[in-house]
Amino acid sequence: MGGAFFASYLIGLRDGLEAALVVSILVTVLARAGRGDGLLPLWAGVAAAVVCAAALGVVLTYVATSLLSGVRLELFEAVTSLIAVTMVTWMIFWMRSSARTIKSEMTGKLTTALGLGRAAVAGLAFIAVIREGVEMVLLVFAAAQAASETVAPLLGMIAGVVTAVLLGWLMYAAVARVNLGRLFTWTGALLVLVAAGIIKYAVHGFQVAGLLPGSTTVAYDMSGVIEPTSWYGTLLAATINITASATVLEVTAWLAYAAIVLVLFFRPAPKRTPATA
Repeated sequence: MGGAFFASYLIGLRDGLEAALVVSILVTVLARAGRGDGLLPLWAGVAAAVVCAAALGVVLTYVATSLLSGVRLELFEAVTSLIAVTMVTWMIFWMRSSARTIKSEMTGKLTTALGLGRAAVAGLAFIAVIREGVEMVLLVFAAAQAASETVAPLLGMIAGVVTAVLLGWLMYAAVARVNLGRLFTWTGALLVLVAAGIIKYAVHGFQVAGLLPGSTTVAYDMSGVIEPTSWYGTLLAATINITASATVLEVTAWLAYAAIVLVLFFRPAPKRTPATA
């Protein structure tokens, strides 16, 4: 349970913190503009996004547990895993490039939305939160399938979101000074490793379904060293999907994704040169 809980906690913390940061910016802009009338539609948009994200989780769980089995289930889980990894990879790099300008961007969008009416404010809040919610649900669902657990990932995600909301409130109240750049950097790096594990799980699903070769070509077998039911075996499998045995293609996919994305993620941002007349 510990490994599955930690992986989902990290996902909930990261995505929840991004959503909380955006919402706190929107609330601050409304407060400074004296537009208290925009708070109700803003929170309505946030609530609608949370409900839609939760509904997506219920649908995914129902489909996986009630409608599918065997090869179809393997394919479903593999495809949802790839979608989740694609979304989290895009979001990690988007947050890295937008961290410095997100406040001005959201302020501009909210100013425009206020001019269009309450529905526009609710729509802006909904869009800002739903993308984080969908990504979080897909990632936690994929992590839960890889860990063959349901309760621990759900509890971990909820705990991560609660922590993120608390940090968001502290940031808004100016009680705590959080180095967001450093926080997003290290949580992003850890999420890359979690995503690499989900890629490995997706490859395993495609191999079981017969769509990828090499299901019998084992890269390593450490079952005599790593006990799958031990605390460390569960932790490794549930967080970054390091299992007692794996195929060559699974290991290749894990290493390739982790290496390429981490190099790009930690690569220094290009310096902007001032435009010359």
